[in-house]
Amino acid sequence: MSRSARTVIARATGATVAVSRLWPGRADRLIIAPHDLRTADATRAAEIYAGRFVFAGKIVTCHGRSIFDLEPPSEDWEVALLGFGWLRHLRAADTALTRANARSLVDDWISNPGRRRPLERRPDVLARRVISLLSQAPLVLGDTDGKFYRKYLRGLTREIRYLRYTTLDISDGVPRLQVLIALCYASLCLANQARNIRSATRRLSDELLRQILPDGGHISRNPGALVELLSDLLPLRQTFAARNIAPPPALLNAIDRMMPMLRFFRHGDGSFALFNGMSNAPSDLVATLLAYDDTHGVPMSNMPHTGFQRLDAGTTTVIIDTGPPPPPNVSQEAHAGCLSFELSSGPSRIVVNCGMPSTGRDNWRTFARSTAAHSTLTYHDTSSCQFVELSAMKKLLQGAPVVSGPANVESYREAVTDGDLLTTSHDGYLGRFGAVHRRVLMISHDGARLDGEDTVSPAPGGRIKGAENDFALRFHLHPAVKASRLSDARGVMLVLPNRDVWTFEALDDKVDLEDSVFLAGNDGPRRTAQIVIRQDSRHASSIRWSFSRSSTSAATTNTRRNARREPELPL
Repeated sequence: MSRSARTVIARATGATVAVSRLWPGRADRLIIAPHDLRTADATRAAEIYAGRFVFAGKIVTCHGRSIFDLEPPSEDWEVALLGFGWLRHLRAADTALTRANARSLVDDWISNPGRRRPLERRPDVLARRVISLLSQAPLVLGDTDGKFYRKYLRGLTREIRYLRYTTLDISDGVPRLQVLIALCYASLCLANQARNIRSATRRLSDELLRQILPDGGHISRNPGALVELLSDLLPLRQTFAARNIAPPPALLNAIDRMMPMLRFFRHGDGSFALFNGMSNAPSDLVATLLAYDDTHGVPMSNMPHTGFQRLDAGTTTVIIDTGPPPPPNVSQEAHAGCLSFELSSGPSRIVVNCGMPSTGRDNWRTFARSTAAHSTLTYHDTSSCQFVELSAMKKLLQGAPVVSGPANVESYREAVTDGDLLTTSHDGYLGRFGAVHRRVLMISHDGARLDGEDTVSPAPGGRIKGAENDFALRFHLHPAVKASRLSDARGVMLVLPNRDVWTFEALDDKVDLEDSVFLAGNDGPRRTAQIVIRQDSRHASSIRWSFSRSSTSAATTNTRRNARREPELPL
């Protein structure tokens, strides 16, 4: 009801926004243009000049018509077009031709306000467009006259006024921060905005304190949120300095906390762990962001507020989700991946979660958010979280938030004789099935071995409900890993791209090698494999397994495996 009321107010004030264009604003000139950290490709400027707009894997050719009059092939494509981020490619080319092309396209947009689409007023799209028009102003205004300058400024201030009204009805989380960041940019870049600078800074500070947790993670628990926000917050800090205005402490503190968290989620190849809606992150953008990190420190091992653990030994890295789902109002992209982990060795990822594609998410969203799409235990083919399923409710809540999931997630780590031991558990299956999932991981000091044990058990004093007690343990493999099952059907040989060999082994259980899909690839979804162990808790409540680095063939590994006894995990 509250959201509906805000929507009515926002629509009612839309008339006020339109009428306000009859009165000149106090913003009579641009003072500064913020820096754009996102990667630009000068070769794409030629495509845009030729009338070919390539966004989100789709191509639209103008054939002499206005690109803003054509039907978009997908929502992702339209978001990219209306965000005007493509202006950076024209600026990268930096020729008189590309400057004229940019000015023509912006003029086309500003001169025809009557052909608007609903998506263009979506707060995050509008915020991105305002930031783009501010940061690319030198490109558009470089060779222009005073008449177009005034026209550009009128169009920009019109967009900013709309943006101020969108704060009445905006999704929580990253979109809300993006709007406040854009308003802060606008107040700093335009003249005569002293009052707006104070109000925008105060609102942004309050939101940063709420959304950026003490350990530097975002409240949504999505690693991708850090990349998106830092790409705008770092230039914003520079913009304050360029105006000789002290950046707010909340902004500086947020950046200082987020930088170590950015390193925390990175594997040896620079890619990010795939949790809670994370897709592939542009490596060049991440490298640019990390260049602003003065500490260059080793990632911390425990992020208690966001709910993640990291095990590092030698060249081996394990990143584990040990937190409950985020609050419902920021859980539209959250995944049911509690206690899932990713494993990498040097520059090679071995075990991954399926992740989320960067485009066409609606086609994969249901599967990608399920527990089965993560490297963890799935009880009775059910996810550990439940999501809103009715389409009407999804629209009302602007997504499908988590409505139930693990409430009590425990993790405890200690140094033991053979390595580092992490003991975790969650109760996501307790209410429906009376079952608790417990996972124990131990990494050796040299990183050559990762031992694990997964257990399904009732809560103290309780019992598991129902007659069906089946569960499955899944380890999704990166597409670059070549997997072949060992002859005794209790192990899998894994050959990495750098020719290193790892072996997965289960002590008492049959191992299956099944098809899977890796959704977070640069070139879209890719087929891959997953290691699956199925069991019934009435017969065996736990599964013991290990990943170990090897340099031998599958036949030799089989022989050695049969001759040795598996080590016990300390409990």
